[in-house]
Amino acid sequence: MSKEDKKTDRITVLAKEFTPAAMEFHKKNMSARGYRMEGTIVPRRFQIIEDVDGAKDLFDGEEYYAVTFVKE
Repeated sequence: MSKEDKKTDRITVLAKEFTPAAMEFHKKNMSARGYRMEGTIVPRRFQIIEDVDGAKDLFDGEEYYAVTFVKE
Protein backbone atom coordinates (compact mmCIF):
# COMPACT_ATOMS: atom_id res chain seq x y z
CA MET A 1 0.00 0.00 0.00
CA SER A 2 1.45 3.38 -1.00
CA LYS A 3 1.39 6.49 1.16
CA GLU A 4 -1.33 7.93 -1.06
CA ASP A 5 -3.55 4.89 -0.35
CA LYS A 6 -3.23 5.23 3.43
CA LYS A 7 -6.11 6.93 5.19
CA THR A 8 -5.33 9.07 8.21
CA ASP A 9 -8.01 9.31 10.87
CA ARG A 10 -7.90 12.27 13.28
CA ILE A 11 -10.03 12.86 16.35
CA THR A 12 -9.74 16.14 18.24
CA VAL A 13 -11.09 16.36 21.76
CA LEU A 14 -11.80 19.66 23.52
CA ALA A 15 -11.86 20.14 27.29
CA LYS A 16 -12.18 23.14 29.58
CA GLU A 17 -9.30 21.87 31.75
CA PHE A 18 -5.95 20.21 30.99
CA THR A 19 -6.35 17.01 33.03
CA PRO A 20 -9.49 15.65 31.33
CA ALA A 21 -7.91 16.30 27.93
CA ALA A 22 -4.72 14.51 28.95
CA MET A 23 -6.58 11.55 30.48
CA GLU A 24 -8.79 10.97 27.42
CA PHE A 25 -6.01 9.02 25.65
CA HIS A 26 -5.88 6.47 28.47
CA LYS A 27 -9.59 6.54 29.33
CA LYS A 28 -10.62 5.59 25.78
CA ASN A 29 -7.65 3.19 25.37
CA MET A 30 -6.60 5.06 22.22
CA SER A 31 -3.20 3.34 21.98
CA ALA A 32 -4.80 -0.12 21.77
CA ARG A 33 -7.08 1.24 19.04
CA GLY A 34 -4.01 2.30 16.99
CA TYR A 35 -3.98 6.02 17.79
CA ARG A 36 -1.13 8.24 18.91
CA MET A 37 -1.29 11.74 20.33
CA GLU A 38 -0.31 14.46 17.86
CA GLY A 39 1.37 17.60 19.16
CA THR A 40 0.85 19.17 22.55
CA ILE A 41 -2.17 19.86 24.73
CA VAL A 42 -2.49 23.62 24.93
CA PRO A 43 -5.36 26.06 25.40
CA ARG A 44 -6.68 27.47 22.13
CA ARG A 45 -9.42 29.72 20.85
CA PHE A 46 -11.47 28.32 18.02
CA GLN A 47 -12.94 30.15 15.06
CA ILE A 48 -14.98 29.19 12.02
CA ILE A 49 -15.21 30.67 8.55
CA GLU A 50 -18.64 30.30 6.99
CA ASP A 51 -18.58 33.02 4.34
CA VAL A 52 -16.52 35.91 2.98
CA ASP A 53 -17.01 37.96 6.16
CA GLY A 54 -14.10 36.15 7.81
CA ALA A 55 -13.56 34.05 10.91
CA LYS A 56 -15.94 34.16 13.86
CA ASP A 57 -15.28 32.94 17.40
CA LEU A 58 -16.72 29.63 18.52
CA PHE A 59 -17.67 29.02 22.16
CA ASP A 60 -17.95 32.80 22.78
CA GLY A 61 -14.16 33.11 22.36
CA GLU A 62 -13.46 30.88 25.39
CA GLU A 63 -10.24 28.87 25.33
CA TYR A 64 -10.38 25.09 25.41
CA TYR A 65 -7.59 22.57 25.70
CA ALA A 66 -7.35 20.57 22.50
CA VAL A 67 -5.73 17.20 21.94
CA THR A 68 -5.66 15.39 18.61
CA PHE A 69 -5.33 11.64 18.24
CA VAL A 70 -4.05 10.26 14.92
CA LYS A 71 -4.40 6.80 13.42
CA GLU A 72 -2.66 5.98 10.14
